[in-house]
Amino acid sequence: MGVYNEQGESIEESQHQHMVITDGKGGGANRRMSTQSQLPPKDVVSDVMFMVGGWTKDDPTCLVEQFCPEYNEWKTAARMVKQRGNVAVGTLDDKMYTVGGADSIRCYGNVERYDPDTDSWSADVAPLSSPRSGVCVVAMDGYLYAIGGHDGIAAINTVERYDPTLNAWSKQTPMLTRRTRAVAAVLGDHLYVIGGNDGVLALNSVEKYNPEAGTWSICAHMSTPRENAGCAVYLGHIFVAGGRDDLGLSLCSVERLDPEITRWTPVKRMRSKRDNVSLVVFNGDLLAAGGTDGVSDLKTIEVYNSESNTWRHFGSMKSKHPGGRVAVLY
Repeated sequence: MGVYNEQGESIEESQHQHMVITDGKGGGANRRMSTQSQLPPKDVVSDVMFMVGGWTKDDPTCLVEQFCPEYNEWKTAARMVKQRGNVAVGTLDDKMYTVGGADSIRCYGNVERYDPDTDSWSADVAPLSSPRSGVCVVAMDGYLYAIGGHDGIAAINTVERYDPTLNAWSKQTPMLTRRTRAVAAVLGDHLYVIGGNDGVLALNSVEKYNPEAGTWSICAHMSTPRENAGCAVYLGHIFVAGGRDDLGLSLCSVERLDPEITRWTPVKRMRSKRDNVSLVVFNGDLLAAGGTDGVSDLKTIEVYNSESNTWRHFGSMKSKHPGGRVAVLY
């Protein structure tokens, strides 16, 4: 196992490559983790990262991989009960949820829950009100929100909220715009939904939801229309990376939203174009994982350095996950 390069070859110890784990506070010394299988300091090992799914007609395996930082390795985890692509992945109460998705025949409304303690999936979670793929999922205030998606006919603006204590979904105020393959993030007291596709074109529009008032409002637009992007909150900003534009071209561009001035500003481009990329914060670092560059599915991972505003190679997963998504359990 261990860290693999894009060709699937093991990175040899003689290369002396390192993974750098920063403290995520914009300062202080970096912590280095060797690619050798050794046990790092306990304060480095806290988050658990999973790559979930990735389905194509030619390769419907839907593998799940888990990164083990204590050994600096990826290992295979239990597969989802239902194999599907374009599935949304979210985390709530130390559990991981997969929502919706589709295969070559139909969309799904079912939801599954993963327990890392038992390495098992449960299908006893209440389903969405209707099947859809391209839905985005985010946790807020103890609930899981499923936003937008495509029901097999059209992009929708439906918003549903899952209550884990009741095991039930309830309809919330719909978005102002129909969106599929959008991304979502929570910052402050608002839930932001960014980009996506309205069923015709990729969008650069952004709207935010106030759950207390149950209202949506328009925010500053991104500079670039993008769907299938990656999104994460990092250092008090919302970062959006990659995806594809209104011409269907894979993107390597990155931008971030400053909530105080409500303005999007450019960030250094990633090293690779990445459509269907996952953007996550893992042990204080911002990572861009997987995706496709428009020609090949990628299993490489990049890490962002906020001090130098640069991206560098972080390592690779064992397998390619076309359309798969990364989730982190903290």
